[in-house]
Amino acid sequence: MARAAKATDTGTTGSAKRNVSKDELLKYYREMVLIRRFEERAGQLYGMGLIGGFCHLYIGQEAVAVGMEAASIDGDQVITGYRDHGHMLAAGMDPKAVMAELTGRIGGSSKGKGGSMHMFDIETGFFGGHGIVGAQVSLGTGLAFADWYRNNGNVSFTYFGDGAANQGQVYESFNMAKLWNLPVVYVIENNEYAMGTALARASATTNLSQRGASFGIPGETVDGMDVFAVKEAAERAAEYARSGKGPYILEMKTYRYRGHSMSDPAKYRSKEEVDEVKTTRDPIDHIKTMLEQSGVEEAEIKAIDNEIKAIVMEAVEFAQTSPEPDPSELYTDVYLEA
Repeated sequence: MARAAKATDTGTTGSAKRNVSKDELLKYYREMVLIRRFEERAGQLYGMGLIGGFCHLYIGQEAVAVGMEAASIDGDQVITGYRDHGHMLAAGMDPKAVMAELTGRIGGSSKGKGGSMHMFDIETGFFGGHGIVGAQVSLGTGLAFADWYRNNGNVSFTYFGDGAANQGQVYESFNMAKLWNLPVVYVIENNEYAMGTALARASATTNLSQRGASFGIPGETVDGMDVFAVKEAAERAAEYARSGKGPYILEMKTYRYRGHSMSDPAKYRSKEEVDEVKTTRDPIDHIKTMLEQSGVEEAEIKAIDNEIKAIVMEAVEFAQTSPEPDPSELYTDVYLEA
């Protein structure tokens, strides 16, 4: 059982030397490569006009979703904002259903009606990406209230970004969650830029792990580019919440390689800054190095790469051949049928 962190823990969990099995390394490598290759292909389809509306890619942040998912159990819920494709794939959603939803096809997880920003898949416990900044924090707190009410031992993993961390409903949710000691883990994906604004330019205090201090909510800052640091912190936070102690905050220090959305040229940061992160902190390169150091042959890694390429291409073909939803679908899923 994981050890709960102290409420005063504000340090960054780093990449310590760990005894990790080959199977575990391969599993996380595979999951992160799937997210990256899927997102790269989604970006290409957007450029071809096959994906409309907004599209926010998760490239660079893969270790957060994969590491957090490793600490979840059956019945736990995940809810996040609009940069959501990586969370869906990490939760176990079918890549074909995700890609079809991106292209607005009936074979999509929301029948083509949600698009990039508003997908759901209750079977995997994914309660959606949400387009209103910070709105999912209140909804995720509500999911935790349901878990608390049912006393089912489950946890709500509620994600939001450094920009949303300044929204008023976030603090209303913190207050309610601590008042009733709800089983919720708030995961702040701090990729350093809220749209085009650097964190320090918009936040009076930049240690986001301590944003719940006035409510008595413990938090810690984690290296969000290290999947094992994320997993270890996630296990601590989840155990804390499951044990009835209430909410916990994890600030994931991560980085997005692409612009905020497909229309963002990201001129507010230098190419050198992005390249430095890619060269020294890339989460997939980190795992690949560990695989090589553990004696895994290049051919085995290459086989996974080829497998992922085939999965993504299959998802693209499915999305392109799945029909568009019938206009009558405008009137379905509006009200709960009971």
